[in-house]
Amino acid sequence: MKLREEVDMNRLFIEYPKCSTCKRAKKYLEEHGVAFEDRHIVEDRPTADELKAWIGRSGYPVKKFFNTSGMKYRELGLKEKLPEMSEDEQIQLLASDGMLVKRPLIVEDDRILVGFKEKEWIFE
Repeated sequence: MKLREEVDMNRLFIEYPKCSTCKRAKKYLEEHGVAFEDRHIVEDRPTADELKAWIGRSGYPVKKFFNTSGMKYRELGLKEKLPEMSEDEQIQLLASDGMLVKRPLIVEDDRILVGFKEKEWIFE
């Protein structure tokens, strides 16, 4: 495995540092010597263009990128509203508030990982 200093940063780890799942995922990456560039999802939220590109590359529907268990999602009643919105409207909404985005996210050249599922997080 490569150490952080030895690798060019082609892996972006997008997190909310107070999120327990993000903490577990970050610890997993560090324990496995996986190099990454860290990004705070609220302070430096993904743009609509980034989200559109990531969603397209991921093969997942836009809904997979929503933090459906988050307070903001529930407060805005998005379970009922999203089906009525276009994909572009959903992406604009995601880009408006980092707390709406499911996290953590791993963005690599060849794949996008949404949420932390250890069995899916395999790095070489």
